Amino acid sequence: MRVVGFVYMLQCADGSYYVGSHRGDDVDTRIQQHNEGINTHSYTFRRRPVELVWSDCFYRFDELVACERQIKGWSRAKKEALIRGDRAALKELSARGVKLPDVADPSRRIDHSMNDQSSSG
Repeated sequence: MRVVGFVYMLQCADGSYYVGSHRGDDVDTRIQQHNEGINTHSYTFRRRPVELVWSDCFYRFDELVACERQIKGWSRAKKEALIRGDRAALKELSARGVKLPDVADPSRRIDHSMNDQSSSG
C-alpha cells in the first residue's frame, strides 16, 4: 500500500501548536516550507521557526482528513498527551471517555529524527 499523506503537528516559536496535513510521502519537505515562510498568510508565518513534534502517515485519504479534523478540535492538553504518546492521558482527557479511533493512535507515531540531514558548520 502506498502512503497518501501525513497529518503532522508543529510547535511554533510562540509555544502554540499547528496541526496540518500533507499529501505525499515526504513530511520533512512540508516542514521546511513552513520554516521558509512560503505562504505569508499561513498561521505559522509569524510564528517561525517551527518544529515537528508529531506526525503519522496514512494510506487512505479519508482517514487522513478525519484525523486532522479530530486533532484540530482537541485541547492543548490532549495534543500534548498525543505528542508524549500517553494514551492513558488521552483517554482521561476525552470529554466523553469514548474509545479513540485508530487514526489518532499514538502507537502509530513515526520518528523522523532519523531523517535529520542537517549539518553543523
